[in-house]
Amino acid sequence: MEHSQPPAGADEIHQRVFLVVVDDSEELRVALHFACLRAKHTGGRVALLYVQEPADFQHWMAVEDLMREERREEGEARLQEMSGEVQTWAGSMPIFYLREGDRAEELCALIEEEPTISVVVLAASAEGDSPGPVISHLLGRTTKQLRVPLTIVPGSLTDEEIVALT
Repeated sequence: MEHSQPPAGADEIHQRVFLVVVDDSEELRVALHFACLRAKHTGGRVALLYVQEPADFQHWMAVEDLMREERREEGEARLQEMSGEVQTWAGSMPIFYLREGDRAEELCALIEEEPTISVVVLAASAEGDSPGPVISHLLGRTTKQLRVPLTIVPGSLTDEEIVALT
């Protein structure tokens, strides 16, 4: 399941596309701000990926379909919410991807399927010993399997620090 907004013109196909995974983590805002400023400074674009968990209520198909539709609407609303921040920080509309499945697996699949994606930007968890499930999954794969650079920014960065880095 995918919803995307293709580039408007041929010139945009050669732009760097910075992909950010949209979730409910505290670190999302850090990754998004970093990606937006990098896109703005390099003439690139930001893409947002939202992955909804699959419905697991197979005994009642109508209930499963309703749950899936509600989660899709939540995902679309979340992407629209993040779109405003992208417009503010990057000065352009993001590309949207909405999928269903395991977040890390869908991210890897999208990277392989979408040749316009140039960089994946993720923020490491600011708390705990683990950088986060998606980063752990990607680092667990052999790096040879990733066809694009993976940028991991510290989740504790302030807006001022992000501006200074970009």
